[in-house]
Order: sequence, then C-alpha cells, then structure tokens
Amino acid sequence: MSDNKNQSNNRKSDLLSKEVKHIDITSFDARKIISSMEKMSFVSRETANAANIYNEMIKDKDCTIFLTLAGSTSAAGCMHIYRDLVKYNMVDAIVATGASIIDMDFFEALGFKHYQGSQYQDDTELRNNYVDRIYDTYIDEEELQMCDKTIGEIADQLEPKSYTSREFIKEIGKYLKSNAKKRDSLIEVAYDNNVPIFCPAFTDSSAGFGLVMHQERNPKNHITIDSIREFRELTEIKIKSKGSGLFMIGGGVPKNFIQDTVICAELLGKDVDMHKYAIQITVADSRDGACSSSTLKEASSWGKVDIAKEQMVFAEATSVLPLIASDAYHKGEWKNRERKNFSKIF
Repeated sequence: MSDNKNQSNNRKSDLLSKEVKHIDITSFDARKIISSMEKMSFVSRETANAANIYNEMIKDKDCTIFLTLAGSTSAAGCMHIYRDLVKYNMVDAIVATGASIIDMDFFEALGFKHYQGSQYQDDTELRNNYVDRIYDTYIDEEELQMCDKTIGEIADQLEPKSYTSREFIKEIGKYLKSNAKKRDSLIEVAYDNNVPIFCPAFTDSSAGFGLVMHQERNPKNHITIDSIREFRELTEIKIKSKGSGLFMIGGGVPKNFIQDTVICAELLGKDVDMHKYAIQITVADSRDGACSSSTLKEASSWGKVDIAKEQMVFAEATSVLPLIASDAYHKGEWKNRERKNFSKIF
C-alpha cells in the first residue's frame, strides 16, 4: 500500500515539476515591434492599433482606465503584467472573474504555483493524482483546497454583515500584508495603491467554496456578498470619472458589467458619456452571439462604447498582451498620470 502511495506521490511530483514563469514587461522593450506591426496587416495591425489606443488612454488625464479580466491568462504567465499595470499607474479599477483574482493571484500569494503541463495528458491520471488542468497548465488540487479554506478563515475574522466583492478583496489585501508567502501579488499591489477590484461573479471561484464553509461554521452570524451594491459602487466610479477607457482581456461577466455602468448611471439620472476608448483581446466569434454577446461596435448601439476609438484584437491574449503592455510601460506616459485612488471614495 505504501509503495502505491509513494508511486502516486512521485508521479504527482513529476507532473508538477515545471513552474509557469510570469513574463516581466519591464525586462524587454516592445516599442520597435509595435511600431513595425503598425505597417503590417491582420492581427499585427490590430495589435498595434490597440497599443496606440491604450497609450492615448494613459495620456488622457481625464480618463479612468478600467481593466477587465476573464479567462486563465493569469495562470498562464500574465499575472505580473496585471500587477505592473497597477504598480505603474496604468489602471485605475479592475473588474475580473473570481478565478483570476482568487484561484490564481491569491493562490500564488499563498506560496503555491502553476505548472506547465500538456493538453494531451490523460485527464483520468490527472484526477487520480489530484491535479487540475487548465488547457496545458496544471494546479495542485490539494493546494487549491487550502486556498478555499484560507478564504473561509479570513471571512471568520470579519464582522458578520454584507460586503461587496471589492470590500472583501480589500480585506484579503490586508491579510496578505502580514501573511503573504509571495509578495507583490495583484491583490496586494492594488491594495497598496487604492485600486479597487470588483468580481461580480465572486462565488464562481475558490471564494465561493471558502465562503460556503464559513457560513456552514457560522449559520447565524456570517458575511454575505452584495453584488447589487457593488454594481452601484462601480457605477459611482463611472459617474465620478470625466472620461473612461476599457482594456478588456477576454469577455464574460467582467466585460458586460463595466459596460453596463453607462446604462446604470443614466437610469440614476446622471449625465455620463459612453466609454471613450475600448480595447478587447479575444478569440471569441460574434456570429453565434458569443464574444460575450457583442463586438465593441455593436456595444455602441446600446450606448455603452464610443466607436471612435475602439479596437477588437482577435488573438489569444498571452501572445499579444505582453507586447501592448511593454510598449505602454516603455513609452512612459504613465509617469505623468495622477493616481485616481478610487478605493478611498467608498
């Protein structure tokens, strides 16, 4: 029996042996590549145009920049890009899936890793070894469950009341200041720089498992997540912004949530402009109603996005995002921006 267990442990160690290393946009200068791509066609020119629009957002002192995250690019090696966009003042607020923030960023802040694997691996063997797969990336399920439990333990220490995901993630930021095994996670850097993080589908992640365990332990005095109030909070940021731009990785709930703030503000009787700038990097196809329901041009018919400065980039995000982000970092327009500090308005 012990031999079988040792064999299983050895096999698991083999599967989880090659760490994903997150790309560092400060270590290379993509400006010449982006400049060359401007003179090309297809996705290259789309990418260059997106980079130029992003730099316009950064230069526009009245523009609030919203970063939206969906999909698994954080696990795949882009985690430090998002952190650096916050660190170097190129993002003012974040709307993300719970998985991007908790299962990936918080998970690594606890000292755990993502690993390179194969999309052709036998998934039954992975399950037998308690290894989860995201395409060609592996996660240790036992470590992910420790992440779930830690979320529940953080909730146990909080005053029992309703919290927005932004408020709860801020509490996670406080926790990481004293307990992080890996410093400078996205959550921690956002906490330090007053950049709010919203996860409108927060329970669809490790946070959901952890909060269920928290409520099971505390049936009468527990926290809850108020997604309606966070919609109001995010809309408040839009109302307080003279202009706004969207930098969207993937689509999903984060994309629609931030676009809907324009409509919500109007329904509240506030005079707000459509999002002036918009970039979306996606591989989704709009013909069947996918692409999170619409291209950016289609969104203009709903009064959400101005079509004057928008760019759809139909590419797998890990292949073009590092170029766009490195270009913006090295152009250095962020050095002239004042921080919005939106976390302080609540």
